[in-house]
Amino acid sequence: MRHKITMTIKSLTTAGLLFFFIFSRPAVAAQQSDSLSVKIGQMLMIGFRGTTLEDAPEIAADITKRRIGGVVLFDFDVPAHSHSRNIISPQQLARLTLELQKLANIPLLVAIDQEGGKVNRLKQARGFPPSVSAAYLGRLNNPDSTSSAASQTARTLKTMHIGMNLAPVADLNTNPDNPVIGKLDRSFSPDPSVVISNLQLIIQAYHINGIIATLKHFPGHGSSSSDTHLDFTDITASWSEEELEPYRVLIASGYPDAIMTAHVFNGKLDTLYPATLSKQTLTGLLRDKLRFKGVIISDDMQMKAIADHYELESAIQLAINAGVDLLLFGNNASYDPAIASKATEIIRSLLQKKIITPERIDQSYQRIMELKNRYLSGKR
Repeated sequence: MRHKITMTIKSLTTAGLLFFFIFSRPAVAAQQSDSLSVKIGQMLMIGFRGTTLEDAPEIAADITKRRIGGVVLFDFDVPAHSHSRNIISPQQLARLTLELQKLANIPLLVAIDQEGGKVNRLKQARGFPPSVSAAYLGRLNNPDSTSSAASQTARTLKTMHIGMNLAPVADLNTNPDNPVIGKLDRSFSPDPSVVISNLQLIIQAYHINGIIATLKHFPGHGSSSSDTHLDFTDITASWSEEELEPYRVLIASGYPDAIMTAHVFNGKLDTLYPATLSKQTLTGLLRDKLRFKGVIISDDMQMKAIADHYELESAIQLAINAGVDLLLFGNNASYDPAIASKATEIIRSLLQKKIITPERIDQSYQRIMELKNRYLSGKR
């Protein structure tokens, strides 16, 4: 069975070479097109329904007309309770991602949550290699095992033309009963040193294979006792500064890619807003204190910890002014095929009202383009 899977993946190498030429072509266009619509579009990453381009006219329009910066892929459609979403097989997925890239004048960030274990979009039953969880690798704490698992994931993503993994998880397993981290085996360990060493190995494997990493969930989700997908989550009493240690060490060592925010409320850092909407947390702590220079991507803005407590316009305004560069609308907590259009118009309106400044949009656009160009050129 493993031999068959390997042959299936290897058979897509020719398509991968074609992808390289298509994906590298638009880098110059990005430098020549600095219009406001492009800058706003690049700040959006959108989820969609469909396993072929013909199934997904809305995302095609988002790419060609709204110039969105990225798409995110899922194997299961939560609102529809359906196993039919974006992923059927390696051949189908590689074809879909290649078709999406062909539509883009600026290369898309094609992203996925491929952590391994229970958070695994590329399932073995659909023809993809098996994967293991972060908790499993943390218990082994063996560099060869971690590097091997990460390299396999990275090579698979590369062959599928998926350039960005929304992983690895940097959360400490401080609460093993945490329903969204600990109980799903998504954390390597409660020990920061174990987490850090495994993160370093995974990021290295990703970079060798040209995959963008995304550390998550800043400033730490491991101590929570509830799930931000479902409701407001307060970690004020459980969170400790030790949870910042993986970010502190990796940023200090030059980590350049992306960091995903958490929708957790942490009164120790901000008494008003959850981290995704908190300028004190994202600009004051992550940018100014920890000196992170890469892309800050939000967790899914449609998750209930945000969507049930903030109107869409307020959430977008607060997130951008807090320091979020890339707004993620996964369309998988709820589904709105017009979400990219709505977000675009909201950002335009906020600019016209001078609630958001053009300089703030420029900052995010430049970071996103630097990330894309670094990925395209292979320089890290």
